[in-house]
Amino acid sequence: MGGIRCFGIAILVLIGFLGSTQAQLQLGFYSKNCPKAEKIIQDFVNQHIHNAPSLAAALIRMHFHDCFVRGCDASLLLNSTSNNQAEKVATPNLTVRGFDFIDRVKSLVEAECPGIVSCADIIALVARDSIVATGGPFWRVPTGRRDGTISNRSEALSDIPPPTGNFSTLQTLFSNVGLNLTDLVLLSGAHTIGVSHCSSFSARLYNFTGVGDQDPALDSEYAANLKAKKCTNPNDNTTIVEMDPGSRKTFDLGYYSNLLKRRGLFQSDSALTTNPTTKAFVTQLLQGPIQNFYDEFAKSMEKMGRINVKTGSTGEIRKQCAVVNS
Repeated sequence: MGGIRCFGIAILVLIGFLGSTQAQLQLGFYSKNCPKAEKIIQDFVNQHIHNAPSLAAALIRMHFHDCFVRGCDASLLLNSTSNNQAEKVATPNLTVRGFDFIDRVKSLVEAECPGIVSCADIIALVARDSIVATGGPFWRVPTGRRDGTISNRSEALSDIPPPTGNFSTLQTLFSNVGLNLTDLVLLSGAHTIGVSHCSSFSARLYNFTGVGDQDPALDSEYAANLKAKKCTNPNDNTTIVEMDPGSRKTFDLGYYSNLLKRRGLFQSDSALTTNPTTKAFVTQLLQGPIQNFYDEFAKSMEKMGRINVKTGSTGEIRKQCAVVNS
C-alpha cells in the first residue's frame, strides 16, 4: 500500500508541475513588471496597420508558422548564422512578411521596460491586434512565453503544413502539435484574408501529377481564369492571387463557401472537403451566423498560441528578436 501511496503522490506532484508550467502562461502576465506593454503594442498596431492592411494576414501567418516549429517561441525570427541555416530561410518562410513590424514593436517595448517582454509574446499579441484592427475576430492572448534559442531550416521544412498537403499530411502535422480536425478547419479559415504567390499552387494548374495535367478537384472555370489572368506562366513566383476572391480584406465565411464550390486555392484547402468530418464542419460553419465562426476561431487561436510554449526559466527574453542574447 505504501508503494501505491507514494506512486499516487508522485503522480499528483507531476500533475501539479505540469499545471504550474501551463499556469505561467496567463492573461496580464506583464501587469506588474511592464504594465503598459500590451497597450504599447496595441497602439502601434492601430496606428500603423491601416497603412498596410494586408499585413494583418501576413502577421497571423507568421504566428502560425512560428508555433508549428518548436512551439510559439519566436524561433522564426532568428537570423541564420555562419554555421546554421535558420527557419527564416526555409521555403515555407521565404514569403513571410512583417519582420520589420515586429522589430519596431520590440524596440518600443524595450524602451519602456528592457528585457521583460518576449518576442514570442509580441508575435502573438501583434497577430491578434492586427486582425481585430482590420475588422476580424478577437481572441484572448495569455502571455508569459519566453524566446527560444534554436532555429533550424530543416525543421521548418518538415513541420509547417504545406499548401500542397493532402488530408493525411495535414492531419498528422496538426496532431503532432496537439491540434485536432476542428482546429484544422478553423485555423485554415484565416485564408479568408490575404494573398498567395502563384508558386504555392501552380502545380494544380499545370502539372498536378507530373504529366502536365490539372488537379481535377479544382473547379475548371476557376482554374481557367487563374491561368488566363493571373498565373499565366507555370514558373511564375512573383504574381500574387487573392486566397478568398471578392472578400480578401474581410474576415468572413467566404473562404468556406469557396471550398464547397471547389475553389479553394491550395491543395491543402481542397483537402478539407475530402474528409467527411471536416467537410461536415465546413458546412456547419456556413449554416450558422458569422459570430459562431468567430467564437470557435478564437478558441483554436488561443489553443495554437499555447503550443509547446517556453515559460519560467526555459529559453530567454531576447534583446533583439533576430539574434539570441550573447
